[in-house]
Amino acid sequence: MSGLGKGVTTSSIAKLLQLSDQKVSCIKIDPYLNYDAGTMNPVAHGEVFVTEDGGECDMDIGNYERFLNQNISKNHNITTAQVYSAVIDAERKGEYLGACVQIIPHITDEIKNRIRKVAEDEKLDFLIVECGGTVGDIESLPFLEALRQMKVEEGPQGVIFVHVTLAPSLDVVGEQKTKPTQHSVQELRRIGIQADFLAVRCTMPLEEKTKQKIAMFTNVTPRDVLSCHDAKSIFEVPQILYDQGILDSIFTKFGKVGLVNASANWDKWNKIAHDMVNSDHDKIKIAMVGKYVTLADSYVSVNHALKHAGAKIGKSIDIDWIDSESITDYNQLGNYDGILVPGGFGTRGSEGIIQTANYAREKNIPYLGICFGFQLAAIAFGRNVMNLGDANSTEIDAKTKNPIVDLLPEQKDVSDMGGSLRLGANEVIIKSNSIAEKIYQTNKINKRHRHRYEINKNYISEFEKNGLLFTADSDNGKRMEMLEIPSHKFYLGVQFHPEFNSRPGFPEESFSAFIKASAEK
Repeated sequence: MSGLGKGVTTSSIAKLLQLSDQKVSCIKIDPYLNYDAGTMNPVAHGEVFVTEDGGECDMDIGNYERFLNQNISKNHNITTAQVYSAVIDAERKGEYLGACVQIIPHITDEIKNRIRKVAEDEKLDFLIVECGGTVGDIESLPFLEALRQMKVEEGPQGVIFVHVTLAPSLDVVGEQKTKPTQHSVQELRRIGIQADFLAVRCTMPLEEKTKQKIAMFTNVTPRDVLSCHDAKSIFEVPQILYDQGILDSIFTKFGKVGLVNASANWDKWNKIAHDMVNSDHDKIKIAMVGKYVTLADSYVSVNHALKHAGAKIGKSIDIDWIDSESITDYNQLGNYDGILVPGGFGTRGSEGIIQTANYAREKNIPYLGICFGFQLAAIAFGRNVMNLGDANSTEIDAKTKNPIVDLLPEQKDVSDMGGSLRLGANEVIIKSNSIAEKIYQTNKINKRHRHRYEINKNYISEFEKNGLLFTADSDNGKRMEMLEIPSHKFYLGVQFHPEFNSRPGFPEESFSAFIKASAEK
């Protein structure tokens, strides 16, 4: 089921192989009909993760990048719409030479080709493929059939199946229940796939008798029934799996005995994983004021980036998610060490964010505004310092007399919503002798973007006269990328999305600076 931990299991297995000096990457299959995650509501599906090459992808791609500390391209996120579009395009061009185009073999061949192309193009030792959805879902059946065929084609030492299942403990009885796992495995076998490993999600470590029972009913050896119990941090999961012998089993099943390499990589990773599990002492309280706060996964990369920054200085980060639409008492924000406003779109909740940005400025509370939070901080300054009472974004009020934020020129004739924003990595030039330069220790950075609106350059001189500076730009000075208020304890806005570049042990610089400022009493 959704949210069970397939992404973390995938990432953890990939990490174990990478730590054994294997070249590894991951693919996420999403069986939904959306072409990509770009038009999906973050509250329903989690955040849209943006890749360096401009892909709007499932949030699990972000998990892979953080675990592996490597960039992953958009062709690692395969959806039903992409597969069917490619097959239909080929049919229209007559590439099937008059054949009746069908799910098998044409759709399944397209799926297999995409998976194999990634492995071959990147010369990988191992490729871990995560298939989303639930076993038995109609929409995922073509993908599972393609994977079944791959096992036949590659042979038993070419493909391994790991099935993530659930063993709930009912509070009334306190016993770990095996029926959900039994039925899930039975359903998977009915469509032709026998699991090699069962990664069993449970609250407490799987009891030996439970392992034995699951093994007996699922045709999996007890050694390969893995306890995936709750951990303090997801970065502990690779060690949990390693301790149960998964790495030896994987190499044995692939006929690669002796490949395990106890390299120095392990020490580095274990130090990072240990630092991510901070003690409850020295907590830094951060208010995250946004539009999609009902689901923590809506801002999963921001949450991680804050924790990466906290771990680097040995502090624990306590995040409170505050709905910008319902906030009425802004004085409650005075109880926090720092205020962060993440990205977003549209009118709803925007006034709450503008008031929040202004409160942080007036009360000298460290503020980090990302994308929408950057734009609305400028609007808050325009209204409250520059006395432009109706200052706004044309995204929020198309008729505003002071459009401090306006549509990107190239967006004016765009009608499609999906894949049409300014996406992916762009070079950002930072001005010398700025706070931004001090944070990044360079004048040139590459950062990922996802936006349709930008700062209106006609207002920049007025901003700077009043003490707000735009200290980074892109596209030969056309677009403003960073703002800062030098007189403030810490007030930074960025048009790009720094959270997508943050990794455990290697926090993104603007988050590090924000957390350091928030830690200063």
